[in-house]
Amino acid sequence: QVQLVESGGGLVQAGGSLRLSCVVSGLTFNNYAMGWFRQAPGKERESVAAITRSGVSSDYADSVKGRFTISRDNANNMVYLQMNSLKPDDTAVYYCAASRYTFPRGRELYNYWGQGTQVTVSS
Repeated sequence: QVQLVESGGGLVQAGGSLRLSCVVSGLTFNNYAMGWFRQAPGKERESVAAITRSGVSSDYADSVKGRFTISRDNANNMVYLQMNSLKPDDTAVYYCAASRYTFPRGRELYNYWGQGTQVTVSS
């Protein structure tokens, strides 16, 4: 049974930082690219960041470039999202996801999803 479990969300003031974690089980972790998505109330789920199986390459949404960093630890089946200089517009539920594709950019290319963790940024 594949499980992705996010943690690290919470309430933070604008300008602050949070680090999200996602632990993955039930699959061969280094065979999967990983991504972080977010969904704000009334909006569609959008891609935030993606990282390749080896962790060598990553990609970011324009809205988070220079502020967010995705990383992974293949020895411990973990993926992280370091979020700095947070803005109220970053408020959303954040999801991690796993994909069999090499460098997936669309949510339809992801095979497994976590349940999400809430991030709220106050102004």
